[in-house]
Amino acid sequence: MSYPIELIRHSLAHVMAAAVKKLHPDVKFAGGPAIENGFYYDFDTEYRFSEEDFEKIEKEMRDLIKSNGRFEQRIVDLDEAKKIFADQPYKMEWLNEYDAAGEKLSIYTFRDFTDLCRGPHVESSKDLPRDGFKIRNVAGAYWKGDSKNKMLQRIYVDAFESKEALEEFLKMQEEAAARDNRKLGKDMDLFHFEPEYAPGAVFWHDKGYRIYRRMIDYLRMRQERAGYFEISTPSIMDRCLWERSGHWAKYGAHNYSGTTQDGKVFCVKPMSCPGGMLVFGQGIKSYKDLPMYLAEFGKVCRYEAAGGLSGLMRVREFTQDDAHIFCTEDQLEDEVVKVLRFIKDIYAKFGFDKISMKLATRPLSEFRIGSDEVWDKAEGALKHALDANGIDYEIAENDAAFYGPKIDNYLKDSMGRVWQCGTVQLDMNLPERFDLSYIGEDGERHRPIMLHRALLGSIERFMGVLLESTGGNLPLWLSPEPVVVVPVSEKYREYAEQVVADLRNVGVHTRADLRDEKVNYKVRDLSLAKTPIIAVVGEKESADKTVTLRRLGVEKQEVVALDEFVKQMSDAIKMPQ
Repeated sequence: MSYPIELIRHSLAHVMAAAVKKLHPDVKFAGGPAIENGFYYDFDTEYRFSEEDFEKIEKEMRDLIKSNGRFEQRIVDLDEAKKIFADQPYKMEWLNEYDAAGEKLSIYTFRDFTDLCRGPHVESSKDLPRDGFKIRNVAGAYWKGDSKNKMLQRIYVDAFESKEALEEFLKMQEEAAARDNRKLGKDMDLFHFEPEYAPGAVFWHDKGYRIYRRMIDYLRMRQERAGYFEISTPSIMDRCLWERSGHWAKYGAHNYSGTTQDGKVFCVKPMSCPGGMLVFGQGIKSYKDLPMYLAEFGKVCRYEAAGGLSGLMRVREFTQDDAHIFCTEDQLEDEVVKVLRFIKDIYAKFGFDKISMKLATRPLSEFRIGSDEVWDKAEGALKHALDANGIDYEIAENDAAFYGPKIDNYLKDSMGRVWQCGTVQLDMNLPERFDLSYIGEDGERHRPIMLHRALLGSIERFMGVLLESTGGNLPLWLSPEPVVVVPVSEKYREYAEQVVADLRNVGVHTRADLRDEKVNYKVRDLSLAKTPIIAVVGEKESADKTVTLRRLGVEKQEVVALDEFVKQMSDAIKMPQ
């Protein structure tokens, strides 16, 4: 019998817990769910797990799997459960918080290990792969994710249905490590970080900042063609603005804020939404002005725990390609579909054509604002827009923003990894809180509907995704240095500088590598830096007015007339339309 991979991973988590218990009988268990690519389990023990323990645990797991032990479920009441887990404080804490209300509890026993678990599991360990798992690492994790609680040891395991599937995944992980954006940032001289002085903030170097600016230039061009107005709002605003919007209640602990001499509390902007609403609120708006598109490349700051920072993928200071679309209820469906198509087309231009969507519904949160009636209407409107236009999507229960439902866009990179980037969020609550209005055809004031929209999401994070997906081999229009000219000796410096001048005259950013090094050394060094095209010039090239080209990833060289090469590059660096 074949089982879903999530169920296999969940069952393997119990097998690992049983193995750890056998090796360390005094260990206390917290919990361990299946996650993407595997599972983890949290343990409390004085023993400190390290890589030296991984092989022992894996061997014990395989022995347990070979024993063909059954996963046996029992349904018990609360009192019996407390007797079973009397020596397990973390299970007891869950049980003490559990309001039985006459309900029974599910427990599962595998060999000598019993856990509090709803299940389901495989029938027997014979249904589990003996060679389809590998311990990845061990890390610290607070009980219930709260830093006030005790730090536990979390063992992460990669797990798949077969040895072949695991090996394929591990190979992909090796490739991902070689493509890590931090490594590429160093190899390509794009950016660096200073954890001591500015943790989670990017120090852009010239080439990295060229990519950053080029991405924004492209989005700006596309937005202007689509009728967007670009605005800019202050980076520091009074805390009362965030209290009015509801962001402070939910995200206040993640804001950078301080008190000025006059006793006011100001916040460094964590998002651009309230500022955009204040801009819309200036002056009288007519129904003829709608839909109105206000876009902002807003630099925002949010506190992230130091342990969660990860190169460009998770930072504390980043740029959102934010926009707020104000429209009437009749315009809503068209605007939602228009944004989704806009996002999909933008992704395609960056080389991502595998896009999926999820409709996120109201969160189960004390910070959620707005009535159920408003949420019903908002969720229904997004669902109708998707269904009526034949757009495929999944439901992400309880994953919406605190002010409204959203449609998140997920792209798949060249290594099969999925990233959530762009989003469109329907908001009927914040226009109410900021008392926004427009004058309708009837001459009366009406409340606009607002869509929050991000194309890439975070410019920094999207660049990280793009770098890793391409391995740094960026398309020429986005490359910070599409061509570097290399003279074979000082004798041909003058011709190399002529090639550089001709290329710069048509807008190609380039330079001559005049270091006192051999040509082969320069070529290797420039290839490591992911230079797309290396133009080598020497005696023959100087005499014939040609260049010898070495393209990144292509072994064969080609000789091209200089005039033709300049024309080719002039066309190649143009932004896609």
